Amino acid sequence: MAPYVLLYGALYAGWGVLSPFLPAVLAGQGAGAEQIGLLLGLALAMRLLAMPAAGVLADRLRAPRQVLSALLAAAAGLALGFQMAEGFAGLLLVCLAHAVACGPLGPLPDALAVEAARRRQPGGRIDYGVVRGAGAAAFIAGTALTGPAIGSVGSLAGVLWANALCFALAAGIALRVPVAPVAMSVGQVARSPVRMVLRQSGFRRLLLVAGLIQGSHAFYGAFATLRWQAAGLSPGTIGLFWSVAVSAEVFVFLVLGRRLLRWLGPGRLCAVAAGAGVLRWSVMAETTWLPAMLLMQPLHGLTFAAQHLAAMALIARAVPARQSATAQALYATFGVGFAGAALTVLSGPLYAWLGAGGFWAMALLCAAAVPTALGLRAAEPAAA
Repeated sequence: MAPYVLLYGALYAGWGVLSPFLPAVLAGQGAGAEQIGLLLGLALAMRLLAMPAAGVLADRLRAPRQVLSALLAAAAGLALGFQMAEGFAGLLLVCLAHAVACGPLGPLPDALAVEAARRRQPGGRIDYGVVRGAGAAAFIAGTALTGPAIGSVGSLAGVLWANALCFALAAGIALRVPVAPVAMSVGQVARSPVRMVLRQSGFRRLLLVAGLIQGSHAFYGAFATLRWQAAGLSPGTIGLFWSVAVSAEVFVFLVLGRRLLRWLGPGRLCAVAAGAGVLRWSVMAETTWLPAMLLMQPLHGLTFAAQHLAAMALIARAVPARQSATAQALYATFGVGFAGAALTVLSGPLYAWLGAGGFWAMALLCAAAVPTALGLRAAEPAAA
């Protein structure tokens, strides 16, 4: 499991270094507020387009490690390109190319790790929750260390170099992670992996459940801080809320998630995650009382981490190994990406109309996910 922990650690540390500070990097290169919004929006669209394309390519070539390594190396080089970009046109070019390289960096490692967790390796099975939890912890560490470093150095150039070094390290590790050979006939290679994955009704239901539950976080991500600020809560208290939520995510990945999967199964665990979302968003719609907020934030471990683990378990069982990269890319694009992007756009008008009452709409989304989640059944392990 060590190579996978190292891969996720380097990858997510790189994300933690750059993601929170990318808008500041763009501003430092001369982009105005409207231009930054446009650049980030276009980058998100390019990521959503790149994910399924990279997944199909990895499956068709039967080379997920090589595709992942190449994209990591490209992302490392393009991160340094932000320093050389001149004017809006230059920033746009670098930003879009960087997004194409970075988009698949979520689903491709998951395709490798989930398949490795499904198969027994010579040293035993890999625990995906531990691997993913290590990535989440590395993200937190990267973010926590970068802020003070910027303050002491007084320059954002170190952010780009640190991200590039993390991604370059991950590119080398990606070629070393253990994978089992996948037997595949010529006919299987020729068939469309996208069509083959989407033909599975269980996978389509999973996309719906994930879109509803994960998409419900859009309003939280966009307006929870504004809601708390309007209620007079201090920046330190708001930071504590976010820290508790992310810590709960790491705890579920590292400790609790495997037990929940064993006790409940993936379908029922998705239903529990949806129920936790109903409770979490309903309370946040009605109050900003400090004790209530502190009690609600650990539910992030269920609404995000537990649902993600359940989805990975369902994909591992329902999707053959020869289509795993495609399935992960489609899940990240349609089950999480498009739903989150669309609901983030809708959250603005919703907050302007209802204020904190918009959380009730998110609670309804989670409630709508419960029946479909209960209908999910983990299939027998898919053929390799």
